[in-house]
Amino acid sequence: MALWGGRFAAGSSNMFRQVNDSLPFDQAMAAQDMEGSIVWSRALAKAGVLTNEEQQQLEAALSELKAQAQAGEIDFNASGEEDIHSFVEAALIDKLGDVGRKLHTGRSRNDQVATDFRLWCRTHIESLKADVTAVVRSLLHTASRHQQAIIPGYTHLQRAQPIRFPHWCLAYVEMFKRDLSRLTDLHERMNQCPLGSGALAGTTYPVDRHEIADQLGFSGPCLNSLDAVSDRDFVLELLFTASTSMMHLSRLAEDLIFYNSGEAGFLQLGDSVTSGSSLMPQKKNPDALELLRGKCGRVFGHLQALLVTMKGLPLAYNKDMQEDKEGAFDAVNQWHCCLCIACEVLDSLALNEERCRIAAAQGYSNATELADYLVGKGIPFRTAHDI
Repeated sequence: MALWGGRFAAGSSNMFRQVNDSLPFDQAMAAQDMEGSIVWSRALAKAGVLTNEEQQQLEAALSELKAQAQAGEIDFNASGEEDIHSFVEAALIDKLGDVGRKLHTGRSRNDQVATDFRLWCRTHIESLKADVTAVVRSLLHTASRHQQAIIPGYTHLQRAQPIRFPHWCLAYVEMFKRDLSRLTDLHERMNQCPLGSGALAGTTYPVDRHEIADQLGFSGPCLNSLDAVSDRDFVLELLFTASTSMMHLSRLAEDLIFYNSGEAGFLQLGDSVTSGSSLMPQKKNPDALELLRGKCGRVFGHLQALLVTMKGLPLAYNKDMQEDKEGAFDAVNQWHCCLCIACEVLDSLALNEERCRIAAAQGYSNATELADYLVGKGIPFRTAHDI
């Protein structure tokens, strides 16, 4: 059931439906859509659009539908609906008749989807913070297992100065702490509620947008309805944070791939995060780390794609914005999986401390300390550097 078909004499073509319909992917926001609709029904009741009995019927039906969706009991794709909003309204009309037809009063899919997506992002920000924190803990645990280990420190991939292995681990801890900070900042910046903004110009119904925002856990309503329905900065920021964190994971993977190589031999990776060769029996390949490195580009691509999509759009909502979700859903999923596998890799690795110590002593890696020693004997540093 299209929500917009009243003025049309003919239905959409199959090819247009294939391009236009978003239910195959925006069903991921089913719980958020129903949560927003429950709060909207309460606002309509307070505005006198719904009776208390009608609101209670809608809330009960939406709560039941939400529970079914979260339990995986709904085959959304079998419905043939255009999007998650159409699916929910059709289900309510099927169950409640005209009461279901009243829910969309004063609301547009424009403010509805903007609200759904913010709720979805907010939920995943919290779970991603837990994932990043788990990587930090794995790095700290790995460092604690090898507190006295000395490894070569590198610049330009050339041995530079000896460092302790925990120093290396803690460098990555700092990177992931910044990722956590970015997620926290993003949550604060995006936690404004678009619901009640209508298609672009608000609504004439006397709904309390502050109360709506409060019930949905937002810090307040979006201040400008044009911006509220067309803003996707929060998605871009989430993709940027994902890209930055994936870059950190990729750098971590590159270091570990090198340390694990036969040429370095500083560590061994566990069997659970490596694979073999179909031809060469001796191989033990760091596939988990190579996939971390490879998936980084995939997430970068989603950020670039949305930037290009948004760059030329006039106010307010345009259907181009439907392209925001698949990339974000995939980027968040890939980031989550990569953070989890990074923990498994770190927890599985075994450092060869003796091999590391020998390597750290080679290649004149203590030359800087020797120059500093000569400075202590009264020789100018530049002269000591040239000796």
